[in-house]
Amino acid sequence: MRILVTGHAGFIGMHLSEALLARGHEVVGIDNFNDYYKVELKRDRHRRLAGKPGFRGIEGDIADRQALDTCFAGGRIDAVCNLAAQAGVRYSLINPYAYGTANVQGFITVLEACRHHQVPRLVYASSSSVYGGNTKLPFSESDPVETPVSLYAATKRANELIAHSYSHLFGLQTVGLRFFTVYGPWGRPDMAMWLFTDAMLKGEPIKVFNHGKMQRDFTFVADIVQGVVGCLESTQLDKYELFNIGNHQSEDLMRLVGVLSKALGIEPRIELHPIQPGDVPATYADIDRIRRKIGFEPTTSIDVGVPRFVEWYREYHGIRA
Repeated sequence: MRILVTGHAGFIGMHLSEALLARGHEVVGIDNFNDYYKVELKRDRHRRLAGKPGFRGIEGDIADRQALDTCFAGGRIDAVCNLAAQAGVRYSLINPYAYGTANVQGFITVLEACRHHQVPRLVYASSSSVYGGNTKLPFSESDPVETPVSLYAATKRANELIAHSYSHLFGLQTVGLRFFTVYGPWGRPDMAMWLFTDAMLKGEPIKVFNHGKMQRDFTFVADIVQGVVGCLESTQLDKYELFNIGNHQSEDLMRLVGVLSKALGIEPRIELHPIQPGDVPATYADIDRIRRKIGFEPTTSIDVGVPRFVEWYREYHGIRA
């Protein structure tokens, strides 16, 4: 297939693009290389893809209709995977307009491009944040999601609702994936794994929120990619789908700190802070639905995944063990 991956220079986008190319697909990528975090990291991810046969990369914004139309110039697109978005819960309190542009306007532009270019399937990134302050664990797709506690979460729930209308009105198959705390090599500098690693290597304290009483369904990026590829290739999906995609294992944040400490060989200095606005104390994915539909089965525990991240981090930054 020829697959359009939006946000190809992002964390998941790069890994997905590599996996699709390795499976013999062609990939057209588009990314705006914004400065939410280090642009050079995004450029480095892009460079990993740029020389591979079957890849074409475009610098552009998904909210720009003309830029998005250029992605379709090289021939028929068989599927779109929309990973481009303004990420981050806390940043949505500071710069809400970025979320309206990228996550709402951009998503509608992608849907319209799929409709007018007759793309049969759109797979797109939603988020576990749509579950808001729900306290029933694990989170199931049948749980209520009407009370988001951050603007970021609200935009992701809006994506799911807008996708439903396009599936209903125009017959576009849409598959929404509620990602749960993805980590791994080439990860994002605004996430806990990177922030903790950076601080510990510099001998600085790490900031642990909710006084350490946090639980997260940490999901290794290779497992996530396996699920996304399955959704792009499967012939067994309904017209409108929503899936949790996580590790089905909720870990105490302090256990993660312990695993990271062991991998780095550094004892952390810990600063305890209250929970931050927009954050939730626990996430945990019920993955029965995606397991049943595409055979998704995550295999990477944090005991395996965290050392892999540390190994990559040291190599990327030229830091000796």
